[in-house]
Amino acid sequence: MALRIRPHRLSVALLPGFTKQRAPCRPFSAAPRPAASQASTQTSNLSKDAQQAIRREASLPTPDPPSDSQTQTLLDQQSPYMVPTYVRPPLIIAKGSGSHVYDVENREYIDFTAGIAVNALGHCDPEVSNVIAAQSATLMHASNLYHNPWTPLLSQTLVEKTRKSAAAAQKQSGVETAGFPTASRAFICNSGSEANEAALKFARKYAVFHHNRQSSSASTSTPSTTEQEQCCSTSTTPCASPSANPNPKHHILSFSSSFHGRTMFALSATPNPKYQAPFSPMVPGFSTAPFNSTAASLDLITPRTCAVIIEPIQGEGGVNTASPSFLQALRAKCDKVGALLIYDEIQCGIGRTGSLWACDRPGVPAPDILTTAKALGNGFPIGATLVSEEVANAVQVGDHGTTFGGNPVACRVGCHILGRISGPEFLAEVVRKGELFRGHFERLRKRFPGFIQEIRGRGLLLGVQLSERGDVAKVITAARERGLLVISCGVNALRIVPPLVIEDEAVEKGMAVLEGAMESLWVEGGGVEGTTGQQEMGENPAVGAGAG
Repeated sequence: MALRIRPHRLSVALLPGFTKQRAPCRPFSAAPRPAASQASTQTSNLSKDAQQAIRREASLPTPDPPSDSQTQTLLDQQSPYMVPTYVRPPLIIAKGSGSHVYDVENREYIDFTAGIAVNALGHCDPEVSNVIAAQSATLMHASNLYHNPWTPLLSQTLVEKTRKSAAAAQKQSGVETAGFPTASRAFICNSGSEANEAALKFARKYAVFHHNRQSSSASTSTPSTTEQEQCCSTSTTPCASPSANPNPKHHILSFSSSFHGRTMFALSATPNPKYQAPFSPMVPGFSTAPFNSTAASLDLITPRTCAVIIEPIQGEGGVNTASPSFLQALRAKCDKVGALLIYDEIQCGIGRTGSLWACDRPGVPAPDILTTAKALGNGFPIGATLVSEEVANAVQVGDHGTTFGGNPVACRVGCHILGRISGPEFLAEVVRKGELFRGHFERLRKRFPGFIQEIRGRGLLLGVQLSERGDVAKVITAARERGLLVISCGVNALRIVPPLVIEDEAVEKGMAVLEGAMESLWVEGGGVEGTTGQQEMGENPAVGAGAG
């Protein structure tokens, strides 16, 4: 074990007087710090590895806390009480402010993650905090057995701002196709996975509703044997037989590299073996097509299809953008077979791309359902499912529900956040900052040829694809130990999703840190001691590692 001398800052960090200043990595001493040669002489009785560890830590602003640190002591005390569903790097974040977070040892990090695209207005935004405080002192929860002032107001705000954003996109581009102008009603829940769960349930209910209305019509016919066999042969799990399922139109199509959530319905639409295998079998009736592959996708949309669910820009899958022509083809085939088109905008929505929704883009057809969460609460749990009036007409009392969804605190926060983010000036700044980031990454791609292959995405949802030589886990660790938090996505790619209010200064400093981390790995040939916690879910020996 390397020799460690650390100040005991934990209790100080958690006191009301805890400041945002970066604490020194070494204890304060009135005596001047010995030169490197002196330090080498003074520690000559230590092993070579111990001396190297001391020199390495001294050269890093925020080295990961070692095994004998206060942080690790706290983790050792508390971890035995937690179900081990996550693998995390060895630091404890205790406080946040704007675009920065601070660990329990009072060390500062620039945050390019925003809690995975959640803290759009930054950490501990004063106005959001005031809204939460005011509403929590008035009414926190009454359940959906009763009305409250904020659930319908948030629903109205979502619908009206969605329509307004679509109209603005259409007017600006001069095309009729953009956004979700037919948004009519909203269902408020607690998370993105719940929002998608509601969307998929509504889609199947819509199919049942119309199937029942048309069941006595001579024009209604049972899908052919060929169609049934096609569904079952392409589905990731066996389809239920028509005799076992009163609704033959229950098939749902999702896409490769997509992520829609961890609840069983949403998980069934997330074709990643790492997530699905431990909990198989999945909900029947799902199949998967290659993302942005028109021909393969259209072949899988049949009269048995009730819905197609897609992220206009994939987040965890690698920041891959669906082309307008691909989405147009999906819309046309859905219309032809009577299926619903669902846009999952949980990560790419609420201003993340520089428009209210990622689908507010010229040439992108309207969905029938749109889901959102993450930035809608800025860290307070909330989700929402927006539907057209036609879909809403198929949903009846008792079809779906939630105890906590639509609680007054979450909905009041959502109203406040939408009011700020939806403003044209705010969204224009997101676009500008996205271009600022992109300019830096284009420069880094030229500086590190053979390591950075591609920059994808829009606004402040960017993916930086590294080559095999790049090793994203090492880059993330090297950046963190220099005071910058970034995360991964897809296969060996960096995901850049900072707070939408990030300051230019933080962008510049963070990119300088990231460049320094890349230089240390790719030019100087340095290394990192560990890459723990780079993926959302640790490797399952029975499944194998996958992209987090």
